[in-house]
Amino acid sequence: MKIAILPGDGIGTEIVAEAVKVLQVLELKAETETALVGGAAYKAHGHPLPDSTLALAKAADAILFGAVGDWQYDKLERALRPEQAILGLRKHLGLFANFRPALCYPQLTHASSLKPELVAGLDILIIRELTGDIYFGQPRGRRTAVDGHFPGAEEAFDTMRYSRPEIERIAHVAFQAARKRAGGKGGKVTSVDKANVLETFQFWKDVVTEVHAAHYADVELQHMYVDNAAMQLVKAPKAFDVVFTGNMFGDILSDEAAMLTGSIGMLPSASLDVNNKGLYEPSHGSAPDIAGQGVANPLATILSLAMMLRFTLGQPEAAARLEAAVDRVLTAGLRTGDIWNEGRQPNTRRVGTAEMGDAVVAELKKD
Repeated sequence: MKIAILPGDGIGTEIVAEAVKVLQVLELKAETETALVGGAAYKAHGHPLPDSTLALAKAADAILFGAVGDWQYDKLERALRPEQAILGLRKHLGLFANFRPALCYPQLTHASSLKPELVAGLDILIIRELTGDIYFGQPRGRRTAVDGHFPGAEEAFDTMRYSRPEIERIAHVAFQAARKRAGGKGGKVTSVDKANVLETFQFWKDVVTEVHAAHYADVELQHMYVDNAAMQLVKAPKAFDVVFTGNMFGDILSDEAAMLTGSIGMLPSASLDVNNKGLYEPSHGSAPDIAGQGVANPLATILSLAMMLRFTLGQPEAAARLEAAVDRVLTAGLRTGDIWNEGRQPNTRRVGTAEMGDAVVAELKKD
């Protein structure tokens, strides 16, 4: 078993280092290999996803990924910017299903931007289609407009598109996830679209309805427009169970849901192929403004490692052990700055990246 370690840029190196500490304590029978990706890879090799890094990712059973992005590379042509590394990995590895659980720990209800009673007990799973939609659709580019409001003016364009097989396979993932969360039967799925405006998402809605009727009549299906879903996530978040949608809407809604939990620094994610090979990463970015300060929250990355144990490595007991260790650290009152609120959370203490990682390691060693 092989795990590729791709720390990336900014705080990615710091948070991945803490997850690697945890990985070592778990004493898994797995080989690890580290490679450059993102801006760090561009600086060393002239490309954000070098052939050697891609080859390692393809050869590995799972990938632990930090974050990519740095302001110093924003003026590069788009194909060479750090963010293209993660898009390239998704495309080349066929990582079409993104899982982002939004779980509000009881210890962090006061860290949420919403009232505690709205988020206490929150447990949502957002499933995002990851390799289609406007992020990958062709054609795209810049040109001189030949129609529209300003013919002859410079314009840019992207293409939103989904095929039936793309929608069907992510729909199956969502309905099966709902059943699993419900104990094997039932559950609720909210399919988010913009069918009232976009032909792509009218097609999405039609295909999802067909898949549901043919295979998952025991699962409750709700269709919701994306603007309403954004509102309901902050109005009544606990009304949701499994939420699934396309690439762009999922990108936005999952970040919104992160704040329900207290911080995006608490939100892990898994991106899976058809065989459950996965790339595991925190939902947040590289945060170059705080890189090197030792203040980033490593828990989303550590919890992403727990998802790796559960989904790809087939070790649910180890995953539960790691999640329990994180829970105990929070109960002990340790908080990185993003989840610490002086005055609202008595008996808590602000800590840095390494101390938070060390605390999780210490809890694991008690088992």
